Amino acid sequence: MLSAALAIPVIAAALSPYLAWRDPIYILAGFAGIIGMCLLLLQPLLAGRWLPGLSPVSSRHWHRRCGLALIVAILIHVGGLWITSPPDVVDALLFVSATPFSNWGVIAMWSAFAAALLGVMRQRLNLRFRLWRLSHTGLAMVTIIGSVVHAMLIEGTMEIMTKTTLCVLVLLASVRTLAKLKVWDIRRRA
Repeated sequence: MLSAALAIPVIAAALSPYLAWRDPIYILAGFAGIIGMCLLLLQPLLAGRWLPGLSPVSSRHWHRRCGLALIVAILIHVGGLWITSPPDVVDALLFVSATPFSNWGVIAMWSAFAAALLGVMRQRLNLRFRLWRLSHTGLAMVTIIGSVVHAMLIEGTMEIMTKTTLCVLVLLASVRTLAKLKVWDIRRRA
């Protein structure tokens, strides 16, 4: 089921009639965004250790790799859009874009970068684990919500039903993982 949830939106987008009028770099940027949404589904599943066959340590390692892949997907997405239309990207980064989805995408991008930076710098920051986890998860939730709103507001190559299904699955996986891990509980346990 997970494979279908990840593959069907990509396949549906690949069959989109909108692709006929787009440049290859723009198409690559768009598909990097779609892959990023798929990675956002995997992230909470890996963090919550929901995927069968993975030990907790393996799940944590794959969560890190998936997070790095997400950052690469974001960089390709934004970089490709920069190559095809620099003024639009500048407007988005300055929050003066005429398209509301741009603001959500920029917020999601910066929170993803901050969450990844917290992940990479965890040992050097010398934060207590519970505080670090709460911060990392809070940034991840901003990334997820921002990305879902960004994707839902765009009318483009992603087919509406598969896009909606993928976004709902991302939200459900995230909420379920939050409930399981209880990251908001920062009290000391006896």
